[in-house]
Amino acid sequence: MIEVDGLTRSYRRGALETQVLRGVSFRVQRGEFLAVMGRSGSGKSTLLNILGLLDTPDGGRYVLDGTDFSRSGDDERSAARNRKIGFVFQQFHLLERASAVRNVVLPLLYAEVDSGDPAERAERALAAVGLLHRARHLPGELSGGEQQRVAIARALINDPALILADEATGNLDAQSGGEILDILRRLVDAGRTLVLVTHDKAVAERADRILLLDDGRIVGDEAVQRTAQAPSGAAGLA
Repeated sequence: MIEVDGLTRSYRRGALETQVLRGVSFRVQRGEFLAVMGRSGSGKSTLLNILGLLDTPDGGRYVLDGTDFSRSGDDERSAARNRKIGFVFQQFHLLERASAVRNVVLPLLYAEVDSGDPAERAERALAAVGLLHRARHLPGELSGGEQQRVAIARALINDPALILADEATGNLDAQSGGEILDILRRLVDAGRTLVLVTHDKAVAERADRILLLDDGRIVGDEAVQRTAQAPSGAAGLA
């Protein structure tokens, strides 16, 4: 699903140039759950932005689902982002005056596909994360865990093959965070590919592999040996 070879990225501020990624290479198989860990400033967010086609590398190759996006234009990246990628962030980024179902519908406004009945699709996505009964509620009427479920449903609305999550449980209590991880795990089990950035080792250990970054380089890439865990009560995903 993902091929990264020799990826480099630096940023210049005035006369100062900071190299953030230094020859990063790895693969992610379709249907795999990869956690990316590292200290602040290690390059995690920059890497996730490149994987999400929100940024371009200075050097190296990034191939997503068979297409090389290393030097692609804005229009090509935008179209692929809308078709192939769903994003889940630490901040939920919900419109406060829009209901859950209206928040979930938003990506369809930018998708160049026949979306059918947008509200019906949004309700199916909310049902997949166990939140259909809260479809007409505003974000302010939802708990943090429920708001993150809305954000996940929004990420699913275009049926993406790849989900990118940035500290998706960072603003949640332990129980809500566990429920969100159950949902993400079930998405992977249903065949989606997930890359999750986290600083929390316990969260990373729910993945299949942990990629460790330090100063823009990969210093660890290990499979996770985990025991079966009971779900935290999240609804099943088809």
